[in-house]
Amino acid sequence: MLKENIEKALNDQIAMEGNASFFYLSMASWCEQQGLEGSSEFFYRQATEEHEHMMRIFRYILEMDGKAISPAIKKAPEEFKSIQDIFDDVYHHEKKVTQSINNLVDLSAKENDHTTYQFLQWFVAEQREEEALIRSILDKLKLIGSGPQSLYFIDKEITDVNNAIGENESSE
Repeated sequence: MLKENIEKALNDQIAMEGNASFFYLSMASWCEQQGLEGSSEFFYRQATEEHEHMMRIFRYILEMDGKAISPAIKKAPEEFKSIQDIFDDVYHHEKKVTQSINNLVDLSAKENDHTTYQFLQWFVAEQREEEALIRSILDKLKLIGSGPQSLYFIDKEITDVNNAIGENESSE
């Protein structure tokens, strides 16, 4: 059974993951409207992944005889200035998620909730991978620059990244 403060913190994380899913879905829509098909597919994948994270926590709470709460979802932005700004926003968002996961880990350690602590280790590793991925994309965007043909090359790079993620997932 979960302690009340851990259950609340996990439900707060469910809301964060749900909001992230819709945040990425909004980015996917914007990219598709801009003709950035590779980028839109990347963000559709990210939206699905965040939804899966939300469900993983949701099911864990129920497995631990807690009450999982379906979150209210904040309206995601509809407009973005550029693909570069989107990825910068994503990086800052992923850092917030990492901090939130770290806070959950700290709380579970403080409360001697070894089961939740163990459960959260998957998220710790996942966030390390997410931040590294977005940092590598940002590095590529800087190299490509913002000239007239940059969007083509950016979208091609994101397509390659997305394909590599898909290959890694299928080999696991």
